[in-house]
Amino acid sequence: MNLEEIIKKITPVDEEWVQKAREHTLRLAIPPRALGRLHEISERICGIQKTLRPDVSKRAFMVMAADHGVAAEGVSAFPQEVTGEMVKNFLKGGAGINVLARNAGAEVLVVDMGIIPDVDPGASEYRNRFHIRKVGRGTANIARGPAMSRVQAEESILHGFNLASELFLTGVGMIGTGDMGIGNTTPSAAIGAVLAGKPVELMVGRGTGINDAAMVCKCQTVKRAIEVNRPNPSDGLDVLAKVGGFEIGGIAGIVLAAAYHKRPVVIDGFISTAGALVARSLCPASVGFAFAGHCSEESGHRKMLEYLGLEPILDLGLRLGEGTGAALAMGVIEGAVRVFNEVLTFEQAGVSTSDTAAVPKSV
Repeated sequence: MNLEEIIKKITPVDEEWVQKAREHTLRLAIPPRALGRLHEISERICGIQKTLRPDVSKRAFMVMAADHGVAAEGVSAFPQEVTGEMVKNFLKGGAGINVLARNAGAEVLVVDMGIIPDVDPGASEYRNRFHIRKVGRGTANIARGPAMSRVQAEESILHGFNLASELFLTGVGMIGTGDMGIGNTTPSAAIGAVLAGKPVELMVGRGTGINDAAMVCKCQTVKRAIEVNRPNPSDGLDVLAKVGGFEIGGIAGIVLAAAYHKRPVVIDGFISTAGALVARSLCPASVGFAFAGHCSEESGHRKMLEYLGLEPILDLGLRLGEGTGAALAMGVIEGAVRVFNEVLTFEQAGVSTSDTAAVPKSV
């Protein structure tokens, strides 16, 4: 399928199933809504999966990796070579996302969406978890022209969609998004500024920990990228092509796949949320299937989440990326689902209750 065909087949979260789930929650042997947002999370998953027996027990992470030509502008505290080196570390199982994904009971798949070097999948014991979908060897410098062609932008989205679809079709019930790419907070800030309609100064943050001088340079770079490329804020594919990144497109594809297959997706930090912004621009209904794992320290992240209407599950001051915040949030999501499935109803527990409680119509 092409992108247009995919989008046409996506429908919103089923609110009738959400309401059925709220009615079940009211019967649980606890005070009404006593577990706060845990109820909201489990009920939305019921609406997503169209069931009163939600299941997120089989989980996976997709870490999308790519390089960025804008790194040449000095917008990162690390050299571009780190992207490829970190991909190798992911494959060794030694990065932050590997540790936290193991803690969450999730496998990690790493996808080369467009890093400059070639990584030999045979060099790793995790070679079956490495996928090469190289759209190009890094994007072009967005401060001088478009990041990629429109064809490449759609290709990146379709790679993410197809790989996520394969996971869902093998029984994975929930996917977390992750990223790796030196310089990728710069295109993410540009996407946020254009699609969320926010000033560049609110979107640009310190990324990997740049100093004040680099921060000024980064802000100027994002402004120049928008001025040079003039992305169309009503066309997510145009924005992705002009100021985005291959891994950001891949993440947008994961979000669309979750909506298409009626499965929840947990988005991570700033870069993953830029991908969700692209997905929303293409298909507004897709946001209903996304959970914001956390709110990062990157200054524009909260503004992005507010625009998407997503409230972060965690706020721990994280700024690593890779999917780490989403991995931690998966534990909360699993807890919410287990409460819904395993807490006895008042009737089952033999606990008396009054008839005065009302089923909430909205949360």
